[in-house]
Amino acid sequence: MNMIFTASQQWSSRPSDERFISLTELQAHTHRQRDRSTADVLSSRRIRAEAVGPKDDPRLQIETENGIVEPTHWSFGQLSQLAKAPAGYLRTLHPALTADLINYGLRFHRDPENVGWLSMDEPDGPDALRAATGPNYGRIWNSDIIDNLVNRFGDGISGDFRVPGEFGEAVSVNRSNTTIYGSDRDIFVFLADEQNRVEMPNRRGGQPGSLARGFFVWNSEVGSQSIGAAFFLFDYVCANRIVWGAENFTEMRLRHTKTAPDRWLEEITPVLNEYVHASAEPIEAQIKAAQAKKVEDDMDDFLKNRGFGRGEVASIVSAHEREEQRPMETIWDAVTGATAYAKTIEHQDARVDVERRAGKLLDLVDA
Repeated sequence: MNMIFTASQQWSSRPSDERFISLTELQAHTHRQRDRSTADVLSSRRIRAEAVGPKDDPRLQIETENGIVEPTHWSFGQLSQLAKAPAGYLRTLHPALTADLINYGLRFHRDPENVGWLSMDEPDGPDALRAATGPNYGRIWNSDIIDNLVNRFGDGISGDFRVPGEFGEAVSVNRSNTTIYGSDRDIFVFLADEQNRVEMPNRRGGQPGSLARGFFVWNSEVGSQSIGAAFFLFDYVCANRIVWGAENFTEMRLRHTKTAPDRWLEEITPVLNEYVHASAEPIEAQIKAAQAKKVEDDMDDFLKNRGFGRGEVASIVSAHEREEQRPMETIWDAVTGATAYAKTIEHQDARVDVERRAGKLLDLVDA
């Protein structure tokens, strides 16, 4: 059975203050962050680090023409990268020495250049430096994405698409089982429609079954990851937030380049809208068509001609026979075999690449 561990990894690693029990609660949080944040572009020559405070407990501050900020753990790593110094090593040094090394690196290891600067007002002390990026960093605000989700799904706990239940049974959402997360670095949301399931006459082993629809959305305002969304069908989600019986996984991912905000609106948002508001019937029809459409060519040649390598083909055929206890015959068999093989791949990028190619096989049938 194919499994997706992405949400489980989020669930197991997020502290309590990064867990939200509804989209509207996360919406309020992201708006507070944005209202207190200021984005600017500064010259690297106008950035100066210094150690301040008691001699026995100094801290690092960054002075610019816009004022004084203290870096977060994440932005300190970005500053270190700008100074061409290893952040892990700098964290072990006295702040005064760290400041000297950052200043030296910015002055002598780089030509003068502009730096994208994202600071946040802190009422009880110096402002926080949230990010130090390239000047053309294509920031998509977390609040804009969550606004988009709230407009379509409401609070994320009472509509069709909501925080998934456990083993198909709805749960009362709390901070222990939520799949809505946000921090000073990123956001991640997992919602699913487990009520309006996609019926399948030949789900597994010749037996009928049904699948729920789910999706992930993620983003970072500060450059810690790309912006993206993933769509998939699945059997159920367990208490550890592992997605079981996943099929038809499709991912869309954008880097935060200058055009990223426009591309989010033009590429990902329409797909999300269509996926959510469409009925399950077209998906059921496409799957049934894939189950019925036999591959006329040799299956090995069929897969090779659609971008799968010789080694991948052998692994896909083996994975299908292991999962289904029969040879591959149809396009749906090819999709099932490819996704079963994908779950054995250790590295996420390679695994997602195989899953993406598997999903494209469904484009070969007319629902």
